[in-house]
Amino acid sequence: METTGAGAASDRPSSVAIDDAAEPTSSGRRPEMYVVAHNVAKRHNLGMMMRSCTAFDVKALVLIGSRKFNAFGSQGADAHVAFEHYETLREAREGLTAKRGVTRVLGVEIVESAEPIESHPFTGNTAFVMGNEGHGLTEQQKAICDGFVYIRQYGPGTASLNVSVAASIVMHQFALWANYQERERVGEKFVVAERPLRTRKRGEIGEDPEEVRARRAAARAARELENARKDEDSTPLIEALDM
Repeated sequence: METTGAGAASDRPSSVAIDDAAEPTSSGRRPEMYVVAHNVAKRHNLGMMMRSCTAFDVKALVLIGSRKFNAFGSQGADAHVAFEHYETLREAREGLTAKRGVTRVLGVEIVESAEPIESHPFTGNTAFVMGNEGHGLTEQQKAICDGFVYIRQYGPGTASLNVSVAASIVMHQFALWANYQERERVGEKFVVAERPLRTRKRGEIGEDPEEVRARRAAARAARELENARKDEDSTPLIEALDM
């Protein structure tokens, strides 16, 4: 069926050209975006952040500490979001830089050294750290950041934006810079992909398969070592009984 009017895709650019847009890597891949959500208190904010994560093609939403989360407000978008889990902020930084090729970890905070988000101070794969709704980033969160970005405000009525709103603006700016492909539209909506088969309990991040395999391999090696030690201990007794 042909689509016309506001939903027609044939006469729309698939991406928006900006002066400082990132070039794809030699493999043709675009820079990836990660969002670290830590110490977000209100249950609807994390869920709303999940909607933005899938809308702006975030590679993974990174949670710290507990593997359980509240998907309230996500409107089912959490099924389309990839999650990563780390026990501590320091481990998150190490994992994102070493395993995911993140070149900069940027805190979203209105500090003196922060750069406006529309200046696009990105160099490649980037992780954004979002803080608490009330007091923002903690000193521990700031300590893992390479720099900071903020969102300019122009009206007098509020000191800062809601954390999920701020996250959405940040994600959108990175997607523009990374020159992501715009999602297909039909009618007055974007096309939603078929919901993937759920491989985990809703509201809970499963363990990393690589970590599970490594832990099982270590346990197996420990058992084999223990069995070998028992065999060595029993050998003198067997020899004595044979005499």
